Amino acid sequence: MTYLYAVLLVILSTMISAWGSLLFKYASLDGKGSGLGLFLNIKFWMGGFCFFISTIPFLIAVKSADITVLYPFVSLSYIWTIILAKIFLKEKINRNKIIGIIFIIAGVALIGTAHS
Repeated sequence: MTYLYAVLLVILSTMISAWGSLLFKYASLDGKGSGLGLFLNIKFWMGGFCFFISTIPFLIAVKSADITVLYPFVSLSYIWTIILAKIFLKEKINRNKIIGIIFIIAGVALIGTAHS
């Protein structure tokens, strides 16, 4: 497996986990959003399933590439979550979030190019 393929698998993993976060948020907004009521909420289970499924491409990726290079890519899930929250929950993206996104991208780029 190539390094690029491993990176793409980790990025896929982060996208799936961001959907899990969104589904957890939806579960918390339903009337049964706390305590034992969550266990009756299908969105809660779908979110957990997304997190479980997101581990599969991640495990495949780390099998063939350095985890010290791949793991920082996990922080991209924060960016996907902000985008999904903006689209589906109508949450605002303010200046601080944009600055944070820039730092995440810069950090991932710096570490991601360090594999050589």
